Amino acid sequence: MSAEPDGPEDRLRRFATIWSRAVFPVTSTSSTRPEFEAHLLPLARRLSEVLRARGFDAEEARAVGAALVDAHCTDPEALSRTLDCVDAYLVLYCGEDGDPEDLRARSARLQHAMAAGFAGALRARTLAEQEAIAQAALKAQGVVAEALHASEARFRAVFEGAAIGIGIADLDGNVLQVNDALMRMFGIADPTLGGRRATEWTHPDDAPQTWRLYEELVRGEREHYHVEKAFYRPDGTVLWTNLTVSLLRDADGTPQYQLALMEDTTERRLLNLRLRYEATHDALTGLPNRSFFFERLEKALNAGPGQRFGLCYLDLDGFKTVNDSLGHAAGDRLLVEVADRLQACATAPGEMVARLGGDEFVALTTGPDTRREVDELAGRIMNALLAPVSVDGRELTVRGSIGVVEGPAGERSPAEVLRSADITMYRAKSAGGNRFELADPEADARVITRHGLTTALPAALERGEFFIEYQPLVHLGDGSVRGAEALVRWLHPQHGVLGPDRFIPLAEHTGLIVPLGRWVLEQSVRQARVWRERYGQGGAAGPLRINVNLSPCQLTHPGLVQDTVEILERTGVTPDALCLEVTESALIGADDDLLKPLRRLAEMGVDIALDDFGTGYSNLANLRRLPVSVLKLDRSFTQSMQRFPADPVDLKIVEGIVALAHSLDLAVTVEGVETGAQAEQLRILGCDTAQGWYYARPGPPERLHDLALVDATG
Repeated sequence: MSAEPDGPEDRLRRFATIWSRAVFPVTSTSSTRPEFEAHLLPLARRLSEVLRARGFDAEEARAVGAALVDAHCTDPEALSRTLDCVDAYLVLYCGEDGDPEDLRARSARLQHAMAAGFAGALRARTLAEQEAIAQAALKAQGVVAEALHASEARFRAVFEGAAIGIGIADLDGNVLQVNDALMRMFGIADPTLGGRRATEWTHPDDAPQTWRLYEELVRGEREHYHVEKAFYRPDGTVLWTNLTVSLLRDADGTPQYQLALMEDTTERRLLNLRLRYEATHDALTGLPNRSFFFERLEKALNAGPGQRFGLCYLDLDGFKTVNDSLGHAAGDRLLVEVADRLQACATAPGEMVARLGGDEFVALTTGPDTRREVDELAGRIMNALLAPVSVDGRELTVRGSIGVVEGPAGERSPAEVLRSADITMYRAKSAGGNRFELADPEADARVITRHGLTTALPAALERGEFFIEYQPLVHLGDGSVRGAEALVRWLHPQHGVLGPDRFIPLAEHTGLIVPLGRWVLEQSVRQARVWRERYGQGGAAGPLRINVNLSPCQLTHPGLVQDTVEILERTGVTPDALCLEVTESALIGADDDLLKPLRRLAEMGVDIALDDFGTGYSNLANLRRLPVSVLKLDRSFTQSMQRFPADPVDLKIVEGIVALAHSLDLAVTVEGVETGAQAEQLRILGCDTAQGWYYARPGPPERLHDLALVDATG
């Protein structure tokens, strides 16, 4: 048993060996097979680079196809064997560490480009040969009398021995003579083609200019022309050719004959059609793929006035579960069944279904009235998914979420339409799935803005676009300022100042909340040091304290305690100057591992506040096991106290919470205090501190300086 190649160069040489063995028998070359292999090795390396490149270089693949012709691989069988080798072995030997599905798709496009390059080079070579033949014919017709016999002999040799079809007709189009190659192309034995005229050889696929060029030539206005033309054979089959027609003149320059040179391109055309189909259709389902769909969508969006389009973007709900539980083979069978059902839904003119990849499908409808048609199409798709799919003896329920986009042609690009459909589809999925939603430009704008903020977050932290505002914490008993809560803001270059509700959830989702939270903690602690140095103990108020919010992601980060200790030591601030606020919802059902960092911080002297208390439906008995020293009562309990008299039920609830907190040696802070009446009632109920617009809106640290200075001086 031979050893498998152990490196990229070895695998590349193995591919070149397989390629040379397949193609060498049908190549007209004087080289030995090893020499021929050495010639193919650089071409194999170029194919490998195209396969693995970041962007697909069709020109490089076409150049490899053209190089085959330069290497005398002009037999159509050489191209067929080459494409078979590329299809079977290129990804295997040169596609290491890549996505197999993507590599197969790129391999199909590469083959298409190689075939195009091969065809172009062979065509150029054929044209050169045709030109040589035409020149020989002209020379044979125009030589002087004493060389006529030799010239006719040379022309006869070229005429009879040429590999391409040659025919001569008079200016009226009557066929006078054809060579053997042309008769073989048409499958006939009569050299005169039964007395047919050239003008009888029309075909429905003739290009519009074909016969106009012919008329110009027989009138002597054109010396030659070249077109791709189809002919019907006597048995009804179609012959495709590269046709060059030249005008032959006598010694006086008078038009006398027309000379037709034909190259049979039927097999090449069929091969190109096959490669085109493979490049534009999904290998698993047979549906049009992403590239083909974008071609159709772009055509629909560029239609004339009065035309509209409708698009349904479908994503199967829970498809990953099928792959994970039953395997990818079962998932593939499910996709094939879904594709068949979708194909049956889009049978009207102007409708098509495509697979974009994975479990994502799109259905497109076009016409003047797609508002109604796209709704009906989405309904048909939902109905088609109702019946379970049988896979490996299991009945699988199929559910799908659809985003529907409809509108006039000419207003949006394909990328914008698909983005809107994708956003709408996810909106349907987040609403529970198994439904379709219509696109909403305002919802699209919100999602796009959210995405833009998400991608801008890392750079914003590096550029220093975040800043902190501080809202005072006031003692309800004597009105003194006891500290402030740090509230981070984002000064966005386009959107202005953004509150934490706009970007903190995004930071938590991306993980940026950890470095952002560390920055907020350090800046806030530094500010606390400035306050303490400026105001000392603050008179009766005691030392000013800074409250900093912790997100659930920060709670689970292993560096929370170490970061906090380092910041306190680096700034020279004692732990009693810091209070970390944790939302009640983040601690519901918290185990000892989650509480351990908070306990360590509390043991150091850092206060822990339970924020938004009363919104998390936590068991009040759990307060005894939590390492908290402050309860921050949610504003929903105290809103009714903005008016006098307050709701007696709310008063009883707040009174009970305050009594419970004090019995557990917990201080009570109230958020959202906006009126003097509210502050007075909370003082009477025994609340310790409060914050809200009644005292001050969040602002720069200098504002707290002023409030603290007034308090310290009386």
